[in-house]
Amino acid sequence: MSEMIDRKIIGRRMAELRGGRTQEEVARAINVSISALSSYELGERIPRDPIKVRIANYFGVSIQSIFFDS
Repeated sequence: MSEMIDRKIIGRRMAELRGGRTQEEVARAINVSISALSSYELGERIPRDPIKVRIANYFGVSIQSIFFDS
């Protein structure tokens, strides 16, 4: 299995995927708090696996492309 990449890179990818959507909109859609989403985007935390699935599904991309590809 691939190794997870740097939290800051993951955070930047998530922020880029969010685009013009608000953190509130995305947080509500993936069922996390705004502060949790913010901490993911800032690279302070990595989401748990079930949340990774919801994030990938919401943005229509693979988990691999957000969390594992360098």
